[in-house]
Amino acid sequence: MFQLFVDRERELKFLEERYASGEPELLVIYGRRRIGKTALLLRFAQNKPHIYFLATEKPSWDSVRDLKMLFADYLGDELFRLADIRDFETLFKEFFQRKGSERIVLIIDEFPVLIEGYKPVVSIFQRLWDAFLSKRRDVFLVLCGSSIGMMETEVLGYRSPLYGRRTGQWMLREMDFFSVGGFFPNYSTEDLVKVYSVVGGVPSYLASFDSRKTFEENLVENIFSKGGYLYEEAEILLKQELRKPANYFTILRAIAAGKESFGEIVNETELDKSLVSKYLSVLQSLNIVERELPTFSSIKAKTRIKKGRYTITDNYFRFWFRFVYPNRGILESGNLESFVSQFKKEFNNYLGETFENICRKYILRKLIREPLLEVGRWWHKETEIDIVASNNQLITAEISWASLSQKEAESTLQKLEAKTEKIESTKKKHYILIAKKIQDKSQLQNTNHSAYDLEDVEKLIARPPSNRKTH
Repeated sequence: MFQLFVDRERELKFLEERYASGEPELLVIYGRRRIGKTALLLRFAQNKPHIYFLATEKPSWDSVRDLKMLFADYLGDELFRLADIRDFETLFKEFFQRKGSERIVLIIDEFPVLIEGYKPVVSIFQRLWDAFLSKRRDVFLVLCGSSIGMMETEVLGYRSPLYGRRTGQWMLREMDFFSVGGFFPNYSTEDLVKVYSVVGGVPSYLASFDSRKTFEENLVENIFSKGGYLYEEAEILLKQELRKPANYFTILRAIAAGKESFGEIVNETELDKSLVSKYLSVLQSLNIVERELPTFSSIKAKTRIKKGRYTITDNYFRFWFRFVYPNRGILESGNLESFVSQFKKEFNNYLGETFENICRKYILRKLIREPLLEVGRWWHKETEIDIVASNNQLITAEISWASLSQKEAESTLQKLEAKTEKIESTKKKHYILIAKKIQDKSQLQNTNHSAYDLEDVEKLIARPPSNRKTH
């Protein structure tokens, strides 16, 4: 199980610190499905007195009965198991009166399911906390949920009865690229880039790939084959999260195809501007889409929804809407040979986009020593720079998913210098080139230039010590 927690040290530390507080705790842990919330919480609780309850779609009194059975198991009390208890308030009060002073981790997983089945449950937990649980030092209550929208409105939101009661919260996000090597100790760095570009850092998706098989074999079996674990996953998740998902699918397909501006999305989808604006706002709130503005944009520009570019932040959704959703007819027929042949021609360009995001993280981890003022893409009219970072100097970077000769690399750096001159800045400038492979890259290093490739990126990848492998 180690590989599932390569990148979860911060989350575990947060939970351990709250547990060690010795105070009553009400924590809210949430994030998209499959992100590893349950595994994280069970890992944290494994050596502590704990009860884990998974809410399912059933009547409220049925959920009370199921939780009562777990409480009875913890107490070892058969009389409690037979007690006629039909509401949460009575159940919690009776349990805590019997259990003694031992600090207990009580995890209510998929709390939004309880809310959907019985809306007053939020008010019930609020009353329980205010009148009873918040006065006990042995209480460590965790409300966990996958419906980001419901967790943020019904649990964390200002209008929620539970507003202001939480003692801490954490939105769990996917692991970054540099942790993926823990799942694939024998994959090359190039193959890790490919894996990450397809499934991102979602532990469940990474675990569905068999490290003994090639990337291509995993891709065909898991995503391109009907019945594969990830063949319909995006569709299933979005239908659970969104009402009337058809228009959302149309918008996501447009963005995945490269229609990034608001106007391009409207033209491609042929939807009303107000609807596109509304749907984009929802997708942003779910952390599926983000609006990106050029580095150094004005405050006024940041408030204008029609400015900037919209991108799909989740690699799996981005890949699925780029290659699976538009080709469902072909994939359903099982005629994979011709499809895979065409896919390989387009996949290389797609990898360049992912590599740019990886390199942004690489620069932040490896090269930046001073606090950043801003970091991101920069563009103006026809000029674009892949990465611009500003601190005590102006750092600009060009990213290339290609193998470059020394001459090609020198030419790329010269072009980067020319583009950087269009940014109004008096700071000292430093230029960076990161590519898949650069011939004689050491010859390019000087006070103004840096050059890196996958060989350098590999050094930051978390792998088991005996299984390090370069590209």
